[in-house]
Amino acid sequence: MKRHNDQIIGDILKEWANKKRFKSKINQVKIKEMWTELMGASVAKHTLDIALRQNKLFIELDSSPLRQELSYGKEKIMKILNEAIGEALIEKVIIR
Repeated sequence: MKRHNDQIIGDILKEWANKKRFKSKINQVKIKEMWTELMGASVAKHTLDIALRQNKLFIELDSSPLRQELSYGKEKIMKILNEAIGEALIEKVIIR
């Protein structure tokens, strides 16, 4: 018996994942996975944590000189990550 509301499982999963609270977590995982590739191994080595909350990216570093250097490039970091994700998700970068 054929049903009229047949949907592809992939479409259902995308719809479910795009709900706001899940999408934020998925994007945070994507950013963490891409961090070394996009920012380089030396930056990744000194990165303690990356968190995405309310369109703000929080980056925690263990190196004061690197923190100072990256603070001058916040706009560039935001642009690189937004392009990699494919949407203007990050509105502000906060480096601690």
